[in-house]
Amino acid sequence: MSDAGEAKQTLGFQAEVKQLLRLMIHSLYSNKEIFLRELISNASDAVDKLRFRALADPALTAGDPEFAVTVEFDAAAATLAVTDNGIGMSREDIVRELGTIARSGTAEFLEKLSGDERKDAQLIGQFGVGFYSAFMVADRVEVFTRKAGEPAAAGVRWESRGEGEFTVEPAEQAGRGTRVVLHLREEDNRFADGYALRALVRRYSDHIAVPVRMRADDKDPKSAFETVNHAQALWTRPKGDIQDEDYRELYKHLAHDSVDPLAWSHNRVEGKRDYTSLLYVPAHAPFDLWQRDKPRGLKLYVKRVFIMDDASEFLPLYLRFIKGVVDSSDLPLNVSRELLQENPEVEAMRSALARRALDLLAKLAADDPGKYLAFWREFGRVLKEGPAEDPAQRERIAPLLRFATTQGAEDTERHSLAEYVARMPAGQTRIYFVVGESIAAARASPHIELLRERGVEVLLLADRIDEWMAEHLREFDGKPLHDAARGDLELGALATAADRLQHDEGLKENKALLKRVKDALADRVTEVRVATRLTDSPACLVLAKGELSDSLRRLLEASGQKLPASKPLLELNVGHPLVKRLDALAGSPQSAETFADLALTLFDQALLAQGGQLEAPALYVARLNRLLLAVTADPAARG
Repeated sequence: MSDAGEAKQTLGFQAEVKQLLRLMIHSLYSNKEIFLRELISNASDAVDKLRFRALADPALTAGDPEFAVTVEFDAAAATLAVTDNGIGMSREDIVRELGTIARSGTAEFLEKLSGDERKDAQLIGQFGVGFYSAFMVADRVEVFTRKAGEPAAAGVRWESRGEGEFTVEPAEQAGRGTRVVLHLREEDNRFADGYALRALVRRYSDHIAVPVRMRADDKDPKSAFETVNHAQALWTRPKGDIQDEDYRELYKHLAHDSVDPLAWSHNRVEGKRDYTSLLYVPAHAPFDLWQRDKPRGLKLYVKRVFIMDDASEFLPLYLRFIKGVVDSSDLPLNVSRELLQENPEVEAMRSALARRALDLLAKLAADDPGKYLAFWREFGRVLKEGPAEDPAQRERIAPLLRFATTQGAEDTERHSLAEYVARMPAGQTRIYFVVGESIAAARASPHIELLRERGVEVLLLADRIDEWMAEHLREFDGKPLHDAARGDLELGALATAADRLQHDEGLKENKALLKRVKDALADRVTEVRVATRLTDSPACLVLAKGELSDSLRRLLEASGQKLPASKPLLELNVGHPLVKRLDALAGSPQSAETFADLALTLFDQALLAQGGQLEAPALYVARLNRLLLAVTADPAARG
């Protein structure tokens, strides 16, 4: 074989590509027509990339300045070709782009396949593997391409039957761009039909700003080309001329999604700033939603010229699930990511677009609560990042949050803060919440026993981000959020004179006991006091305001932060039988040892009840065993 850059080569697909091709070839997807959507979408992207490159190097489009995508077919030969005069590919490009797709998440794609045709079809474009959908209808695919700016002799031909190998060889190409030729399977010859192809182009690609052209006369291969799609950027058209179906199809093109969006907002701003935005709320989360460093954002256009994908500077990170387009008339055509980060106009647009996205979510919540709950299940945890990341929008974010509460037995996050406030009893001035390792654990927390008894609703927080979110949210509708496990409950008018009298008497009668327990616990706690929030449990640990909780402390320590030691205070339910038993232990050395064991056991149990971790589980077990033996040996104690 001569120089590899000049000769024909047969190469093997990456292992994951082989698996993907097997799925495509064996017709995993019943909705085969999406292949045309994907190929035209890829062609449109190639044109957008060249249009952007040509801003700096106009010579790239010399001799062929009119961009277009053409769709041709030959019914007799059972072939279908999609051609663009976009950026094109070199030999190295085509081997990398069509032979390996590790960078586009193929392994994750394969892991996500469920066997459900509809759900699996959604993943094709989402994972960047749209080209391979050609093998759903073709038993052989050829690609002819030449990179813009390269000579005709730099053209390349790629071919594969989707059976594990592909060939690549030099092939002179007169024009730049890419031509994908599908040799259709016998059962899929219906796609070599002008009427069917026009219908598919209008259905899936009418919104694409690049003209999609076909021969005016299907029976004459030399007839002139005519534009089949609308060929105007949808967001530049008057809203009154746009149907809902048009918006849905543009979303599917932008997001590479086959499921309709939940909602969208199309807006034109004129005056000090001049730009158009079209924002979409997807129906389901992408597989990489939690990869915070992955490029994501809106498609940026300047004066209808495509500039970049994933322009993250126009929306804050907690709105990273929003898809769409922003088209500015003010930004320079040579704008870069660095300039976007430093541009005050972009910062103003970012704030305005964040408001519009949040208003869109508020409208969805008001108009269709069921759809909004579907959104919340997919993206709620991301939206919870908002109060900390974007304090300026806190008042817009707060009504959008949903919580599980002690109202009812279900553990789903479905209650808004407005609904909570509307249900507050007279005299309640705070919004109470409690944090647990799970919603079930939060519901069983001893810290909310008195609140439950008084009929006060409590928000149940269990996500890792919830405590951080609540700390930054601070208040809603003038009512502060209050952690039921921290500081005083501050019941205000909900506390009666009888409550205060009972507390004072408990403190007066148990001063000596409180001191003895504090001595037994030594520096494990800052204080031991009479409980103000317990009705059923013997004890609980309470954090001071400003102290980190155990869950947040573990989270920060796991990230490598060194934190100062934390000391809670212990509240004792002095009316509980165990605490009364503790008070009765006095006198002999044996009783003193049992007192210390029981005091330490109550402390450890309180720590466990709030989801904490014991420093020395073996010592806890040994103390508990001694107490059990003491009870077993003392019939009076059993009685």
